[in-house]
Amino acid sequence: MALFPVQGIFDGDFVVVLAAIDTEDPMSVVGQKIAHHAVDCRVEGQDRPIEVRHNGTVLDPDATVITAGVAPLDILTAGYA
Repeated sequence: MALFPVQGIFDGDFVVVLAAIDTEDPMSVVGQKIAHHAVDCRVEGQDRPIEVRHNGTVLDPDATVITAGVAPLDILTAGYA
């Protein structure tokens, strides 16, 4: 378990955030951490699951940043599935 910095942006938002996640966090948690900064602030909340994309590819919700091949400070895009 270690802190791992990524840049995150939520679909429909214009702010890129620096999100400190844990190397053991699954993408389902990473998506929630990115959404925390945008949903119900600048993006309307929806009752749908959140997916995370890296370089245009949707990541498995159970994958970690290590198993998904994400490097520190890479940009992850979160959005409603």
